[in-house]
Amino acid sequence: GTSFEDAGKKVIVEEFLDGYELSMFAICDGKDFVLLPAAQDHKRVGDGDSGPNTGGMGAYAPTPLVDEELYQKVKDRIISPTLDGMKKENAPFEGVLFIGIMVVDGEPITLEFNVRFGDPECEILMPLLETSVSELFYKGATKDLDSLNIQMSDKYAVAVVMSSKDYPYKSSKASEIIVDEIVIEELKHN
Repeated sequence: GTSFEDAGKKVIVEEFLDGYELSMFAICDGKDFVLLPAAQDHKRVGDGDSGPNTGGMGAYAPTPLVDEELYQKVKDRIISPTLDGMKKENAPFEGVLFIGIMVVDGEPITLEFNVRFGDPECEILMPLLETSVSELFYKGATKDLDSLNIQMSDKYAVAVVMSSKDYPYKSSKASEIIVDEIVIEELKHN
């Protein structure tokens, strides 16, 4: 069809991974790292995972789909080898390592790396962090993460994105958003 233009002239065959996707974030200082709780974001624009994929319509953390065994596999098989490899190439990684993971039959498979916090995942991880975020980033920047005893809340955090009527297809005319007391009371009870 014409909707893909030149890009529609090639087909790329990739392995289909049947599992569930996770977002994990490691704060790295070049030698050590701190792994934050796993998050899940929801990309589809409509309820019930319907409609087109977007940048992310919401997220929650921590996800109960991850247990200590899976966290350990991610640390041992993904994060540590990646950081060790970068050190060996004289390019130690310092900063936020975002790992998109697909879990297939209990095994983590790396889909992508980014060097930033994800959005909306960052919005739910920051409220769960009981350790000062500035201390976490400072320890990371000064290669001193091993001295940090990071504390996370035992609560859950959820973010929901409100978008315009025609998102992501086109811009919508400006609309007023009203959150009144009735809505607030309803949210408190649900």
